[in-house]
Amino acid sequence: MVDASAALAARAISLSGPLTETTGSEGEESGVDAAPLEKPLSAEEYAQVALEKLFASPLFASSDTELGEAEQQAADLSITAGDLTFGDESGDEVDLEGLEEELERLKGQQMVGSILGQGIQLREYAIEVEENLRQVELESIQDYMKESDNLVSLHAQIRECDTILTQMESLLGGFQADLGSISSEIKNLQEQSMTMGIKLKNRKVAEAKLAKFIEEVVVPPSMIDTIVDGEVNEEYVNVLQSLSKKLVYVSENKESTKDSLAMQDVIPELERLRVKAVYKAREFLMQKLYALKRPKTNIQILQQNVLLKYKYVATFLQDHGHEVYPEVRAAYVDTMSKVLSVHFRSYIQALEKLQLDIVTRNDLLGVEDAGTRSTGLFSRPREPLKNRGAVFALGDRASVLKDVDGPAIIPHIAESSSQKFPYEVLFRSLHKLLMDTATSEYLFCTSFFGEDSIFSEIFAGSFAVIEEHTNAVLPNCFDAIGLLLMIRLTNEHKLIMWNRRIPSLDSYFDKLVLVLWPRFKLVFDMHLSSLRTANPRALWEDDVRPHYVTRRYAEFAASLLHLTIKNGDGQLDLNLERLRVAIDDLLVKLARMFRQQKQQTIFLINNYDLVLSVLKEAGTDGGKTQQQFEELLKSSTTVFVEEELREHFGALIAFVKTRAGEDTGSSNAQPIRLEEVEPLVKDFAVRWKTAIEVMHKDVITSFSNFVCGMEILRAALTQLLLYYTRLSDSLKRVGGGDALGKDVVSISSIMYEIKKYSRTF
Repeated sequence: MVDASAALAARAISLSGPLTETTGSEGEESGVDAAPLEKPLSAEEYAQVALEKLFASPLFASSDTELGEAEQQAADLSITAGDLTFGDESGDEVDLEGLEEELERLKGQQMVGSILGQGIQLREYAIEVEENLRQVELESIQDYMKESDNLVSLHAQIRECDTILTQMESLLGGFQADLGSISSEIKNLQEQSMTMGIKLKNRKVAEAKLAKFIEEVVVPPSMIDTIVDGEVNEEYVNVLQSLSKKLVYVSENKESTKDSLAMQDVIPELERLRVKAVYKAREFLMQKLYALKRPKTNIQILQQNVLLKYKYVATFLQDHGHEVYPEVRAAYVDTMSKVLSVHFRSYIQALEKLQLDIVTRNDLLGVEDAGTRSTGLFSRPREPLKNRGAVFALGDRASVLKDVDGPAIIPHIAESSSQKFPYEVLFRSLHKLLMDTATSEYLFCTSFFGEDSIFSEIFAGSFAVIEEHTNAVLPNCFDAIGLLLMIRLTNEHKLIMWNRRIPSLDSYFDKLVLVLWPRFKLVFDMHLSSLRTANPRALWEDDVRPHYVTRRYAEFAASLLHLTIKNGDGQLDLNLERLRVAIDDLLVKLARMFRQQKQQTIFLINNYDLVLSVLKEAGTDGGKTQQQFEELLKSSTTVFVEEELREHFGALIAFVKTRAGEDTGSSNAQPIRLEEVEPLVKDFAVRWKTAIEVMHKDVITSFSNFVCGMEILRAALTQLLLYYTRLSDSLKRVGGGDALGKDVVSISSIMYEIKKYSRTF
């Protein structure tokens, strides 16, 4: 089926005349009709030809030419008139081949099926369709005629636009030609700019190299005058820096500029300036180093305010004065080594006058107290030169650890006020001065000389002086607490220097610790040996109160434990255990000197309690040592309780242990008789209160520690209550035991008595 628009256009063409394709435009201009072509036109070609005929008709003529009424009618007639037939009936016959197959295929469509069903002839239906098409065609032509004015206006506008676009095309063409010429000019300018940029860059590089060469090679007259005739000051240092740059440049570029005449002329001059500068720098530094030797010179102020201010002078010698720098360095090392050695020697001598001697060779744990005995028949006891307790007790001596980094002692001030100090205080002050001096000197050497190896050379003499003093003091030092304090101080000093990031004294402190530990071990072994070899007869006193050797040991052990609580040492713990075993053996030997077993037990309890009291008062964890003495005290207390109860209630205890514990279900067990129990019950009822009072007085007089005594009394009364409770249970199994009811003391009465003494406690 042909498209509707194409069909309408074809119909319009058929109404206005037959349309055929001509061979050219000449036939149209001459009015001669061209012969029709044999090839039929397509629907699109029909529509195109129809539009051309429509615009060529008088209807689309120019608005300037007005048509007459007759012409208008003729035009309308030519449009509406024409062959209204659908086709030529006399044309070729229609080929109906295959019609039946098509109808059979399309009979399913509604319209085709309706037509076939009604039996209408195809010719009649074609005529009806043609009439409908003709009507639609006429209506379409009328619509085109109504829009003719708009089409004319549109055609005029299109022609006007075409004219404007033609002008714009010509204008843009001119612009395109101009832009082409401009582009070629810009390209030329760009090439010229790149060429000029490369030339400029090369010239700048050459200029920079040449300027640097000239700057480094040229020696200004002012530089010559300053180096030759000027004084060493800040300006002189700046000139030295400039001269150093020139010397370095000449040295690095000597081969690349060997053909330069300017370089050949300048090198000798620079060498002469170098020699002169090195000479003046050496003289300047030697003068400043000589000032360090003057008495009462504040070395640190001179170093900070003078030498460090001109440290580049030394740097210049180090870089360009290789023949002079070792001499200056050696001079500084020699000067400072002697100055510091003398300084430390003088300080040590001043400190020796402030030393307070606390311990002597004979102040050992197991040695007899010479201040309490006479040495001959007519000799009188020697007055104690010092408090013996302070020899082994730490006391306030631990305060030196709290002021490790405090100011050093000023000897003449301390001497004027007649102050004396234990050696560990002097030890701390000496090493505080050493740390501060070493810190200052280390920082100065690394800044001024740029090396830290010079430090060990400078302090070699000072270390020798201090080691000489240490080697002279330690052989005569028998103060184990003081030695341990010095070890702790050395470790703290190492930590201080580590926090300061100054490693210069690490090796010295390590060496010092290796000297102090063996000495401490030697003194400790002397105390241990004194306990092991002590003569019990010489030390024994007919007194059950704590022995003075026990107090020495307790204070000594508490001091060592306090000093090692933060820095535990396995070897020291082992030595303390050896010391505990030795004092325990000595106490047992001393206890055996008493004739009565009860006195021996009281003596041991008093001494064990003293050790525990001292350890607890020290405020430190006694560790294994404290645990061992607590077990010894507990076992000795149990022995004393049994002895004390056996003294007053021996028969009762013997009965309870032998008879009350027998198994009643056993075949060998004998029944408890009333005759066995009655005396015990009556005896206890008569004197139990009196016995408890006697026990109380005995405890008060026997034990020096009231708290410990009350604890022992309470343990004894508790044990007595247990024994009596077992006796009361035995009465229930005795026949006729109810007859003793009036003599049996109630448990509540005994508990009341125990509580009464507990309130006293």
